[in-house]
Amino acid sequence: MKINNFSNVSISSFLKERQNRFKPDDANKMNLNRLEKIDFLGKIHILENKKTKTGMILVKKGDLVISGINIEKGAVAVYTGEEDVLATIHYSSYSFDRSKIDVEYFRWFLRSKVFKDIVNSSIKGGIKTELKPKKFLSLVLPLPDLDTQIYIRKKLDSVVKEIVELNDTNCENYELVQKLRQAILQEAVSGKLVPQDPNDEPASELLQRIKAEKEKLIKGKKIKKEKPLQPDAENEILFQQPKGWKWVHLQEIMQINPRNYLSDEIDISFIPMNLIEDGFTDKHKSIKKKWGEVKYGFTHLMENDVVIAKITPCFQNRKSAIMRNLVNGYGAGTTELYVFRSYGNTIIPEFLLLLFKSKGFINGGIDSFKGTAGQQRVKREYIENLLVGLPPYNEQIRIASQSAQLMKLCDDLEEKTKENQKNSKLLMEAVLREAFEPK
Repeated sequence: MKINNFSNVSISSFLKERQNRFKPDDANKMNLNRLEKIDFLGKIHILENKKTKTGMILVKKGDLVISGINIEKGAVAVYTGEEDVLATIHYSSYSFDRSKIDVEYFRWFLRSKVFKDIVNSSIKGGIKTELKPKKFLSLVLPLPDLDTQIYIRKKLDSVVKEIVELNDTNCENYELVQKLRQAILQEAVSGKLVPQDPNDEPASELLQRIKAEKEKLIKGKKIKKEKPLQPDAENEILFQQPKGWKWVHLQEIMQINPRNYLSDEIDISFIPMNLIEDGFTDKHKSIKKKWGEVKYGFTHLMENDVVIAKITPCFQNRKSAIMRNLVNGYGAGTTELYVFRSYGNTIIPEFLLLLFKSKGFINGGIDSFKGTAGQQRVKREYIENLLVGLPPYNEQIRIASQSAQLMKLCDDLEEKTKENQKNSKLLMEAVLREAFEPK
């Protein structure tokens, strides 16, 4: 698209702001529907009978409506409804001269780097600031005649359609990778990921060793005797158990939020919530502190403990990890964590983490939430009484190894998908640059 007949004109030469402004009480008396948002595809969404506590503007049929916050992302549209609507003052509404501007051409222009560069060079704070009408209308841009605008827009429509379809495919592929991860996790915790070996020591033997270790710790007053399980919890069978496996409850096989007993002067790792990555990774960072600084008011950690966030939205976002490379093998963290420590060499942390990343575990935890909105937490009763299929020790190792290999493949697929999404964005930017930069 080699276009040469551009002229520099101000936006105010073809747009005129609608000046109506209404205080909240006056706006509510008008009994008009409200503009909820303009999505990045340029579609207007309306809220019916919604009262307001903020100032509002009026939008009439045929007005060009622009979001001052998301203008460069495509939040621009012509309102085509028959009835007037209201919008918050973060939007602005304009009548426009159809003899000078093709609105769809203008909408594409506002998403281009050319427009961003104009804003960044003309307005303090640049494109990241909210673009108010006064500053927006004063901007000068290169504009071709109307016939050329329509020609460019039609060319863009045909090319961009293919880019949008490509981007949609990339998004679908990303979702498929997430579903594949969940399928791997479900197969892993239900005994379907690797074949069983009849020579493995059965899980019932693990339970005997756990019981012996537990009694030893209780006798030494290192842990307290656990409270009884909730009634009927033992009847919640989730899947047909493989041979050698055993149904158990989490509190039967793991220490939950155990305590450490260390010298105050020893260096340890301190891990706040923001240093634990979310998603399907197993990564965390830490800060070195003295044990005496953090032994009270925090959860206690030890090398190979598994932690999960108990509070929303961290829990849903899968903030969970295995504690590795702790300073002197010990640590402390936020009280918003559940900590799990095995009894001796009986449960490998990688297997337990697979369970905590699984969709079934997350959904069950959400169903158990207690507390007010924004501060909801997973009930400890849900954690303690969680029914778990326990594999033999050697099978745990095989499951963890196979899961790690498959998750690495998912990581590679996800990385390729993200790269394709990035390339789609770059392609879109290149097309817009070619269309709107004066030659």
